[in-house]
Formats: sequence, structure tokens, C-alpha cells
Amino acid sequence: MVNSAADYMECALSLAELALGHTSPNPAVGAVVVREGAVVGVGHTQPAGSAHAEVMALRQAGEEARGATMYVTLEPCCHYGRTPPCTEAIINAGIKNVHIAMLDPNPVVSGRGVKALNEAGVDTCVGERQQEAGEINEAYIKFITSRRPFIIAKFAMSLDGRIATRSKQSKWISNKEAREYVHSLRHIVDAIVVGVNTVLIDDPCLTARGCCGKGGNTKSQPLRVIVDSKGRTPVGASVFKQPGETLIATVEPMDSEKKERFIQAGAEVLELPAKEGRVNVEELSRVMAERGIVSVLVEGGGALLGSFFDSHLVDKVLVFISPIVIGGDGARAAVGGNGVDSIIEAHHLSRVSVKSFGDNILVCGYVEG
Repeated sequence: MVNSAADYMECALSLAELALGHTSPNPAVGAVVVREGAVVGVGHTQPAGSAHAEVMALRQAGEEARGATMYVTLEPCCHYGRTPPCTEAIINAGIKNVHIAMLDPNPVVSGRGVKALNEAGVDTCVGERQQEAGEINEAYIKFITSRRPFIIAKFAMSLDGRIATRSKQSKWISNKEAREYVHSLRHIVDAIVVGVNTVLIDDPCLTARGCCGKGGNTKSQPLRVIVDSKGRTPVGASVFKQPGETLIATVEPMDSEKKERFIQAGAEVLELPAKEGRVNVEELSRVMAERGIVSVLVEGGGALLGSFFDSHLVDKVLVFISPIVIGGDGARAAVGGNGVDSIIEAHHLSRVSVKSFGDNILVCGYVEG
């Protein structure tokens, strides 16, 4: 039974999680309206350009909102964008108190929403479940404060750190439960990035729902980005047959005939400067940000992951560890690239958590610095 401030904010956080994958580039927010101990309205952020969480909850509450308390996971906006300010809606509805998990780091909002509410006589309380609220919108926070996408490096490896055998076989190192979790991750990110070798070896679909032909509708699919410096992706690859959009990121200039074949296959071709003979992933990150891509899941292979680590672009690491030993000097390592010369230079993770998926273990952490 929901009957305390902690319970109401917990409910709001759960609503915010429901919005993940549907709101980008806006944050995913949840709101709950409570009157005399009863929940009278709930809501979460709708797709960009539609109603925010607060408005959805107030619509459901109707007249019951007058004199009520609202619990919301992010500071209500106070400016006109594609929708009117949520602070106005809250004030006009007669809300008496607003509990806010965290302030919005967006410079046009940060603290101003609280100030607008206070000046209108609405009491506010800020900071309840702030860490959880921040984790839900970690990608939005990175993007709105740095104008760079939040980049997640994900890979599955054996106990001895291999992502494929010496014959390049990698299906399946992770188990079914882990793979299902990855599909849920794909659903909430804006883009999936892989290297051309992953396409050549595994021929993945890179959809948010699993097997080929069952990728769901186009609207729900993240952008598929193939980093292919020499244009080696086969035009018959499965990625070109799935719902959603595919982008080939290559080194400029690309051969005109290759470029036309990719275009005819339905892909967009993005020509970028080279770095050490390969696509400059820093430039790729910058271009993705310009396109409003807030969150990116980099799925491999080792060379591409190495490029992102070498360029200090990775924010979060997700590693699935399977209880197998592959061995072999020719087996592929999880992360390639140049690496570091000394242990002190290694990429350290903080806020590390461990979770089990059957006999697989997921280690999750955030890159420091």
C-alpha cells in the first residue's frame, strides 16, 4: 500500500523508468499527485513535443489536484519550449506542495522552476531519492551539461577476457537472460554503434527486440551506426533489412560507387576525418550530439571499444562475464586499441555494481575522470 512520502516518490521513479526510450532528447520524468493520503493522479513524460509528466498527472487528478501534493522526479520546467511551462500548470491546478527528487541541470531551468513555484506560494522540498533520479536520467544530464552523448561500452566475455575464439566465433558467450537484458538496453538508447568486423562475422540485426524479422516498428528502433573505415559492410547484411535507420560512418572521402551502393541499400553515409587510418570516433561522437543523439550503446568489437576508451569517451561500462575459458593467443581480447602503459593510467570504475543473469555476471560501473 502506498502511504508515505517515500512510497509516493518511489512510485514517481517507477513511472519515470516507464518513459525511458520514449522521450529523448527530453528527460524521462514521473509524477504523482496525492490528496489526503490517496493517489489521485499519475503520469510520465510523453514523446518529445507532447505532455510532460506533471501535466499528465494533473489531467488525471482534475479538481482533486487543488490543495494536493505532487511528487516529481525532476524539477518542473519553467520556460516555453514545444510545450508550456509545467510550473504554470502546477500553480494553476492549485497544487500546495511539490516534492522534487532533483534539480534540472538544464541551464534554462536549474533552480528557476523551484523559484517560480515558491514565488507563487507553492512549498517545495528538493532532494528525496536524488541519486536514483539522477541514474534514470544520467544520459540526459551528460548531454544537457556537455553537449556530448552519454556513451555506454557493453561487451560479453569469457573468464579469461576473450570476446571470440581464435576462429572468430562469438555466438553465444552470454546466455539468454543476458541477451534479453541487452535488448531492453537497446530499447532505451538513441543509437547502437558497432564496428564493421562485428557485422562481417556475426551479421547482427541490431534491433531492440531480438531476432531478425521481429524488430518491431521503426519508431521504436535506435539508430544503427556501423563504423566502417573502408566501406566493407556487405549491402546484403541483416542491418539493412530491419525497421529503423542505418548509418555507415566511414573515412572521407568514400569511393563514390561504394557510397551509392550503401545509399541504395537504404543507409545514410557519414564521411568523417581519419585518426590513425580509422574513423575518428571523437568526430563521430560530436556529430551524433549535433543530431540530438543523447545516449549511445557501443557493442563492439574490441578494436572499436578500444578506440572509444583511448579517446576517453566512455561514461559507463557493462561487462557480462560467462563462466567459460576460451584460451588461445589468437583469441580476441575484449578491448583493443592502444591501451595504457601503466596500471595507474588504467580506466578506473566507480559506483560498481554486480548482478547475476543465470550463470552470467554483469559488472556495471562508471568511468572516473
